[in-house]
Amino acid sequence: MVWRGPMASQALEQLIMQTRWQDLDYLIVDMPPGTGDIQLTLAQKVPLAGAVIVTTPQDIALIDAKKGIKMFEKVGVPILGLIENMAVHVCNACGHIEHIFGADGGRKMAQEYGLNWLGALPLSMDIRQQADSGRPTVVATPDSPAAQLYRDIAIKLAAQVALRAKDFSAKFPTITISKDT
Repeated sequence: MVWRGPMASQALEQLIMQTRWQDLDYLIVDMPPGTGDIQLTLAQKVPLAGAVIVTTPQDIALIDAKKGIKMFEKVGVPILGLIENMAVHVCNACGHIEHIFGADGGRKMAQEYGLNWLGALPLSMDIRQQADSGRPTVVATPDSPAAQLYRDIAIKLAAQVALRAKDFSAKFPTITISKDT
């Protein structure tokens, strides 16, 4: 489906504001890179605990990540940290390690901007296949090194959220359910 920015923003706002979330600890919205309408809608209309910047180590991706950092800073959304995706590839056949997209671009950016370094994730056929099958790595192979990387990042992120914990309940609308709607 192709939607213009305002339509996508309205759909996202409706999803967040009109869904009856029950016992929700975290709501993570994964967005494509950029600083478009959806990112601005979230920043302006939804009480956010913060943003996480995800980038690959290559220069072109780092340019997009910098734009995201600046946008969230301008709209007052705290940046909880930075994750480097596709940081390294380990060959399944021989174990050779290769930095296909460059090395440590995300780590260097986190240092440059004073952001929390949450971790790096590998470029992995197993991760892709597990995600495509609906069984993410932490479920499919919970004892694998990749699953441990995800858990480590989740713990660091949860700690950042806990440090900034605030009560946003008054900012959300009251949702009522009636048999007429």
